[in-house]
Amino acid sequence: METSRIPGFYNMTVEERIEMLKELHSSSDKDLNNIKRHVPLSTEMADKMIENVIGTFQLPLGLGLNFLINGKDYAVPMAIEEASVVASASHIAKIVREAGGFTTKATERVMIGQIQVVGCPDFHEAKEAIINQKELLLEAANNAYPSIVKRGGGAEDIDVRILNEDTESKYNQMLILHVYINTCDAMGANIINTMVESIAPIVEELSNGKVYLRILSNYADRCLAKASCVIPPKYLKTGAYSGEEVRDGVIHAYEFAASDPYRAVTHNKGIMNGIDPVVIATGNDWRAVEAGAHAYAARDGQYSSMTIWSKDEYGNLVGELELPMSIGTVGGATRVHPLAKFSLDLLNISTAKELAQVIVAVGLAQNLGALKALATDGIQKGHMALHSRSVAIAAGATGEMIDIIAEQLIKEKQIRVGKAKELVEEYKK
Repeated sequence: METSRIPGFYNMTVEERIEMLKELHSSSDKDLNNIKRHVPLSTEMADKMIENVIGTFQLPLGLGLNFLINGKDYAVPMAIEEASVVASASHIAKIVREAGGFTTKATERVMIGQIQVVGCPDFHEAKEAIINQKELLLEAANNAYPSIVKRGGGAEDIDVRILNEDTESKYNQMLILHVYINTCDAMGANIINTMVESIAPIVEELSNGKVYLRILSNYADRCLAKASCVIPPKYLKTGAYSGEEVRDGVIHAYEFAASDPYRAVTHNKGIMNGIDPVVIATGNDWRAVEAGAHAYAARDGQYSSMTIWSKDEYGNLVGELELPMSIGTVGGATRVHPLAKFSLDLLNISTAKELAQVIVAVGLAQNLGALKALATDGIQKGHMALHSRSVAIAAGATGEMIDIIAEQLIKEKQIRVGKAKELVEEYKK
């Protein structure tokens, strides 16, 4: 993508936006035609992906614009049904762009496979035996999936824990192995599961116990991505609110979420409003990302805000978001879903680490968009303006009538289907 800064994009028709994409990105006509025909996934292909297929279910696919991340432009595909999310993320990305853009980084792509062992005669002896044979176990795990080793990944380390050692119940006492596996650019579920299943018999022999579960963990706390931004107050001025007032309002809103789980849940849901659409658009497992993100938000013993907002010594607003990001750019739906492949191509990314960094930047932008709205005019103003169009369509409005009915609903402050139906009937007379 030459640039993600496309003024007036929201005012264009869908056809005009696609023509603009042709000019700015080297997408094939076939890819763009798939979007225009609204048939990105055939039922035949869907039938090969899951069971009991009866059709496909589509979501709107939009572009988060204005994203400048580590000096590189990104137009970010976002698949979501909720109004105002794409607009909010793009608006904040423009502000952050003017302030210098997002800075991101990521750790190595190390995922976790778990093996549960029960019934050990002596759990401490079992733990010691496994640790002493760590190299043997790592070699066996890598032999089970040699292709990932050839790509520079594979099993790298093993950790062993004893759970519920002091309890009397035989069901509570267990030995847990963590196998740390670099999955390169794959999300890695199949790689991890294959490896831990392959070494389970060796673990049983070493521990004199019985292995039950052997499966990946979606709490990928060794596969982290972090985004940050620094915004001078002058870029935050909104209507009658000074930049300093907006900055302080954002920080107060963050502190509320950091201190109260009831607020944190809604606060973090807003962050995932930005993250999930990108994960979905790129064919990744958004449930795994959600689960890992919420677990990370509770890593200190209390569920809290995923983001951190503060003021630096120069009075700038500083935002940070760090999350586990178990996503991939190869394998799974990324390989077979036409629009997932198109989305990855449009992003012009080379690695899963880069994709993870883009995703957390969008999450940080979406969070600031929500907090900025809450700290100023309230979140309903922008949200309901977009929601009014959906209400108008639900009431039977079509064509130019949609905008007319939507504007009237906003003017009368009655954004509900019943009122919209009345207006549609009046318009038709």
